[in-house]
Amino acid sequence: MAEYVEPLGMRVLIRKDEARHETRGGIVLPDSSEIPTITGRVVQISVQIERDEDFPIRKYDKVLFHPKNAIPVDFETNNLLYVVPAADIVAVFRRNSNPATGDESLGESSD
Repeated sequence: MAEYVEPLGMRVLIRKDEARHETRGGIVLPDSSEIPTITGRVVQISVQIERDEDFPIRKYDKVLFHPKNAIPVDFETNNLLYVVPAADIVAVFRRNSNPATGDESLGESSD
C-alpha cells in the first residue's frame, strides 16, 4: 500500500527546487544569500483547489512561493517537500507556444 500526502483546505504540496549556489555569470553565492521567495513543482493539490476553476494552480506546475507559512514534510528522503497555503503562491510559470512556428517563450512578446 503506497503512502502519499494529501493537502487539505486551500493548500498544495510542493517539491522545492534545488537552491542555485552560482549565478549565470559564474558568481558563487553563500547559503545565507538565498532569496526568501523560492520555486518548486506542485506535487499534489487539495480537493478544494482542484474543484475551484478560478484558481490557476494544477499538478506539476512550476510555481514561485513564499516559504514563511510553508510546512516542511519529511516524507521523501531525497526531496524537500512543503505544504504551502495557496495564498503564499505568488506566481505560476507558463509557456506560450505558437502552434504555427512551434516557438516557445516564457511570457516574452515579439513586438
